[in-house]
Amino acid sequence: MTSSSTEIFIMLIILILPFLYESCKAFRYYLKFFLYYGIIMLNSIIVIPIMIWHPRDVRNLVLASSMCNHISRLLGLNWELKGREYLDKDEACIIVANHQSSLDILGMFELWPVMQKCTVVAKKELFYAWPFGIAAWLCGLIFIDRLNSESAKTTINCSIEQLKTDKVKLWIFPEGTRKNTGEIHSFKKGAFYTAINSELPILPIVFTEFYFLDNYQKRLDTGRIVITVLPPISTKGLNQADVPALAESTRQLMVDAFNTSSQKLKEELLL
Repeated sequence: MTSSSTEIFIMLIILILPFLYESCKAFRYYLKFFLYYGIIMLNSIIVIPIMIWHPRDVRNLVLASSMCNHISRLLGLNWELKGREYLDKDEACIIVANHQSSLDILGMFELWPVMQKCTVVAKKELFYAWPFGIAAWLCGLIFIDRLNSESAKTTINCSIEQLKTDKVKLWIFPEGTRKNTGEIHSFKKGAFYTAINSELPILPIVFTEFYFLDNYQKRLDTGRIVITVLPPISTKGLNQADVPALAESTRQLMVDAFNTSSQKLKEELLL
């Protein structure tokens, strides 16, 4: 291909891309996720040389979030926080949040400047998604084997005392697998066993419905998300026999908050 024909080809691509972006929702969907994951990977490469001087320090996540929170603006997502007063306390707790999409991490990027010291329980497979996995390890994420509950429990238990000493929050998605179905699904019990055994309060966080995202129809539009932090739930005086009731009552509080905040947001947006 000659130089002139190459230039013509590039010009055609440049002219076609805006048309495809405006006319094809599937193209927008894949392009936005490509940019999302691409920027995350690029930023991981940039921050690794900085984080390596403070390995496994959860405060590295504040740096990471400052470099990644512009992704939301690029994708047209606007996050609003309610209940900030429950989140910015310098104390350890177990955060439980609903899990709808990998886009949840963009909301977490908005919260880290408020939380300051917070790590996340993540599936071990994410560690091998280099360079992101290396950066995540340097940030102090706790990787577990979701297929081995005993191993996962041991991994978390080995970390919890240090988290309490350092006043670090531990973020867990009790639904496990992310599901964008417009509802909060049943909870696994691990987060609640951990909270009771460590006598740490549970801090529920609820993201409104991702009405702008449809993975089956390949649609990712601009959107607004309200993040609601509910009052902390004490676990003092509870024992392991209380876990099922605690998990269900916490879930019900989150379901009520999810339904109320999602419906209010839809009314405001005239959806």
